[in-house]
Amino acid sequence: MSNLVIYYSRRGQNYVNGSIRNLAKGNAEIITEYIRNTVDADIFEVDTVKPYDKDYMVCIEEAKAELRAKARPELKEMLSDISRYDNIFVVGPNWWGVYPMAMYTQLEALDFTGKTVHYVVTHEGSGLGGVPKTMKDACKGAKIGASLAVQGGSAPGSEKQVADWAAKAVK
Repeated sequence: MSNLVIYYSRRGQNYVNGSIRNLAKGNAEIITEYIRNTVDADIFEVDTVKPYDKDYMVCIEEAKAELRAKARPELKEMLSDISRYDNIFVVGPNWWGVYPMAMYTQLEALDFTGKTVHYVVTHEGSGLGGVPKTMKDACKGAKIGASLAVQGGSAPGSEKQVADWAAKAVK
């Protein structure tokens, strides 16, 4: 079986355990690496043409405006073919209850027929939020598999939890 991780992760200013901190590596990127190492997955990073503001508080306001507008931000690169993969892992932060709108730009462009989609949401207290409701529509044709919520501040110490989850998801 072949596996792919599609992810969006924010480096730099992030909200972690009640305060704004600078992260050299975003929480979703850390989770992605754990999955990749566990199930031997390829990875694809979702990256917007227009970057989100470096200031976290401005960024979340941008994210809220995109959500309200149901925006689909333009991406630097689009993944167009996932035919060789059986399992697709989707990893990203919970921004205003769902993934960043850029994730939906990518997901909605793919044909998930015959694929199983597993997803991880990083958060600072809101868990999976509304992501479960959005995945079926965003991943047309997919069988929706296992989900996992990881508190962002715990991402660096979650390797065993994520590895166990990922290994079980692909069995």
